[in-house]
Amino acid sequence: MKRLGILNSDIARVLAYMGHTDTLAIGDCGLPVPDTTERIDLAIEFGKPSFMDVLKPVSNDMKIEKIVLAEEICEQNPEMLEKIEQLLKKIEQETGKKIEIEFVSHTELKKRTANGKAVIRSGEITPYANIILQSGCIFG
Repeated sequence: MKRLGILNSDIARVLAYMGHTDTLAIGDCGLPVPDTTERIDLAIEFGKPSFMDVLKPVSNDMKIEKIVLAEEICEQNPEMLEKIEQLLKKIEQETGKKIEIEFVSHTELKKRTANGKAVIRSGEITPYANIILQSGCIFG
């Protein structure tokens, strides 16, 4: 039995399979998941687990070189954007590497989930609490 890291076997498997530039999305409970993309559904009720409850352990277990957010988060959910930025700053301080942030329309973000390894669905119920994480190279 695992002692450290992510215990969810589906998330742990997807992270282990990922290579440099592969992507993984974490979304709120309303983010649509394309039929061609693996869905890892963690939502148990409205708000649980929260978006940040999922993002924090995933970001601890994954080397992230870039994130993609919906530009709508800036005006529609600035509190969540601030939490994401604080987490990124912490990761950057620990690793010494800058994480690129790209803002796209929410429509474009939803399209891009079709190219990812999986979409992890949280129970989050605040608007635009969705992110695409792009994997970095672990030995660079």
